[in-house]
Amino acid sequence: MTHSVLGAVVADVVGDAAEVEVLIPNGIDPHDWEPSAKDIERVNNADLVVANGLHLEVRLEEVLENAVAKGVRVFEATDHVTIREFAEHSEKVDLDHQEGAEEGLDEHGDEHGEGDPHFWTDAAAMAAVATALGDKLFDIGIDVGDRAGMTAERLITLDNELRQQAETLTSDQRVLVTGHESLGYFADRYGFVLIGAVIPSLTTQFEVSAAAVASLKDQVLKAGVTVIFSELGTPSKTAEAIASETGAEIVEVSTHVIPEDGKYETFMRELMRTIVEALK
Repeated sequence: MTHSVLGAVVADVVGDAAEVEVLIPNGIDPHDWEPSAKDIERVNNADLVVANGLHLEVRLEEVLENAVAKGVRVFEATDHVTIREFAEHSEKVDLDHQEGAEEGLDEHGDEHGEGDPHFWTDAAAMAAVATALGDKLFDIGIDVGDRAGMTAERLITLDNELRQQAETLTSDQRVLVTGHESLGYFADRYGFVLIGAVIPSLTTQFEVSAAAVASLKDQVLKAGVTVIFSELGTPSKTAEAIASETGAEIVEVSTHVIPEDGKYETFMRELMRTIVEALK
């Protein structure tokens, strides 16, 4: 599969039934990663490639298309979740007249404009993916027994735990400003409101304009935001400038990196704990 957070759940589902390999090294921004010749060979020789989908692995797409043409099977996780459209249920920076956007990106920095790929910050969505993956593995002759169902059950239990943690905050406290548009599913699932992002885009490769930064500063001050959550790919100087001029604190969160124990549950618990403690 492609990235480490998705890989953690795939490994839980597969167990010893097959070898699981992750293409994008843990800690590498998936928006910025490019496959090597060895990675391409691994894709072409795979029994099944588990991809995130929705252009998260944009530099792998041509490789996957060529592999499919050769008969390689590809399972896209985002085919099995309810897709969140960009800016849905959120207050956002007005980018209609933003300057300095990268060529080929729409006004929100989404190269294809099809929806938010960051579904893995919603544990219930990940449970749905685990169930669908179990069905796909069975169809291609890889018997994982009851592992997909057991994984999905654990993730639903985790989802309930995370919802209870979020509810220890008041509704007024559940306000997020993030490094880029990576926590939309998290916000929708666990009752947070997204005020904006340092990079107002679904990809960290979007060039941020001075106008967008100024607009975000205004929104932070207006909403009384006290914390800016920085993450992998966040431009530190831009985040620090916004924090300095608004009085907000910068807190690092892990939205794309699996922890040392390799467990998705640990990843989500640490994400929620960091956010709740910072907002309290």
